[in-house]
Amino acid sequence: MKRTTLSLIAGATALAAVTGFAALTAPDGTAAPEAKATTRLPVERVGLVCPAPSTSEVAETLYTSYTPTGTGAAKGTPGKTEQPTALLRTATSATPSNGTGKKPKATKAPATVTTPGKPVTAEAEGGSVPALTGSATGALAPGWTVQQTTVVPAGGARGLLGLGCGAPDTDFWFPAASTAKERQDYVHLTNPDDTAAVADIELYGPEGLLKSQFTEGIPVPAHSTVPVLLSTLTSEPARRDVTVHVTTRSGRVGAAVAAADDKLGSDWIAPAADPASTAVLPGIPADATSVRLVAFAPGDDDADLKVQLATATGTIVPAGGGSLHVKSGMTAFADLPDLTRGAVGSLLLTPSDPKKPTPVVAALQVVRGKGENTEIAFIPAAAAVSARATVADNRAKGTTLSLTAPGTDARVKVTASAGSEGGTPMSRTVTVKGGTTTVLTDLAPEGLKGSYALTVEPVSGGKVHAARTLALPEDGVPMFTVQTFVDDRGTVELPTAHQDLGVLD
Repeated sequence: MKRTTLSLIAGATALAAVTGFAALTAPDGTAAPEAKATTRLPVERVGLVCPAPSTSEVAETLYTSYTPTGTGAAKGTPGKTEQPTALLRTATSATPSNGTGKKPKATKAPATVTTPGKPVTAEAEGGSVPALTGSATGALAPGWTVQQTTVVPAGGARGLLGLGCGAPDTDFWFPAASTAKERQDYVHLTNPDDTAAVADIELYGPEGLLKSQFTEGIPVPAHSTVPVLLSTLTSEPARRDVTVHVTTRSGRVGAAVAAADDKLGSDWIAPAADPASTAVLPGIPADATSVRLVAFAPGDDDADLKVQLATATGTIVPAGGGSLHVKSGMTAFADLPDLTRGAVGSLLLTPSDPKKPTPVVAALQVVRGKGENTEIAFIPAAAAVSARATVADNRAKGTTLSLTAPGTDARVKVTASAGSEGGTPMSRTVTVKGGTTTVLTDLAPEGLKGSYALTVEPVSGGKVHAARTLALPEDGVPMFTVQTFVDDRGTVELPTAHQDLGVLD
């Protein structure tokens, strides 16, 4: 790869569209009639955060920036013209809170500018590549996505690490993290804004909340990133299964967990879907040699879950793993051996008693390979795609799309973009039968050169959950990573205000 020095970051942005109803007042002081109609408009500005990809000097990272076509551009402020842009930036970094690292020097980062429908890539090498923040405006804002893909061919962090750069927020859940001796799990907190943020981190093991230190009021300076080693936050014995809860008491951050296992490999843990009484974990590889389910009930009630696997032909109960009891405030786990049996599947979690729904968060730890040739990845519970979602950086070989309809039949439109270096985009409509997982591997656009993006849009029917698996084997190691599709929130619902002021006397 070409050497590109990027520095630790934050730069940033927010949606420049307003949700909620406008309050209008008539001249006599009475409230005007409420808006009765709404309309959806494209967003005008969005922001994303990419954590520092690796500390390995042999790491090779590819950033892929992409905006899908078809949404159009939002109308800007009258009298102002803004050139549409999609930029990645760097800034300074805060000193790591575990005290083991030195503050990297800030360097100038390359800007990534795209036009809708064509991915643009940037490369970086080594262990001093910084975190990044990005913003997209105008026609490039609706659906803008950035994929971060890192290959570490050797060392303790060996593996293929994939992550869709996330939007800054105030609340994140990460089941399947760990403080075990063989694991090095860092939660990366990145503040893209102009003011400081203050974050709290809670760790929950199988016995409940872990006694922690230095986890409350963690300062994340403006335009800075802070990596926190989870095992340094508690003096309690190591726990293999830990649920991490990140919140902010002021400001907002981007958050992701970098997990590295001495024997199994490494990958990112992306935030799980918000707590809900049902969960879908899509895209378990057909040749998975180990699958471990980790769940947590954040409320006051225990959760009794029915565990099922949605396959290509229907929904089945896994052998020896049809249920899971999750105590309130405690992390539960279940090993699911021989789960997929040679076919891609998706795990479905539902209340054992439909009359007693209890919100949970969940994630899977998945291993491929055996012996020394193993690789690890994580699949968080994924929300259904409500309007549109995209995962960038797909390759001609090694890309698998999994579509799961947990309820009724669903039809979705799948679009493969042009390649970053050439190719003709293509679309197809796919019907996913209720209770099944449909797998697509022949998605590369004609004449593909470089990498391409995959976009999923519901057409009709029930809910659909999606995941992309990217497999890049190297030296006998079945390296892979799985990214779930997160709705891109490319449009926002705005009220149509109505006001009848009458005639003044």
